[in-house]
Amino acid sequence: MKNVTIRRATGEDAASLTELMHASGAYRGRYASIIAGYRVTADYVARHQVFVADGEHGELLGFYGLVLDPPELDLAFVADPAQGTGIGRRLVRHMLARARAAGLTGVRVVAHPPATDFYRRLGAQRTGTVAPTPPKVTWERPELRFDTA
Repeated sequence: MKNVTIRRATGEDAASLTELMHASGAYRGRYASIIAGYRVTADYVARHQVFVADGEHGELLGFYGLVLDPPELDLAFVADPAQGTGIGRRLVRHMLARARAAGLTGVRVVAHPPATDFYRRLGAQRTGTVAPTPPKVTWERPELRFDTA
């Protein structure tokens, strides 16, 4: 996808980020409970490294939230119509560059199970499994790590 801009999110983006997240087809059905009621807030955007990918007409294509301490890719979403266009890959590469710039040697990812192969293709290594945390999360999640050094 051409003419994509990755920029730092602002508090004004919070509602749009929440909307994109809740519209995600990857979190329907069995996985819906994990994001039910979750909101990206202006405070979250201010406290963490949150970046958005905008299309050439200003449309929101995706975003990520990188927590620096402890280092973790906390949120990563690509709008359903933009999936398969390279936006997710660009966002992850951007996140890794930000992590390196912050002096991080690695970034943890507790992956949405269907996204595991995506992260592995981008270089993440499986480090374990995170146990379910009912009632919201009733399934195991793969734990991965990107090395940034």
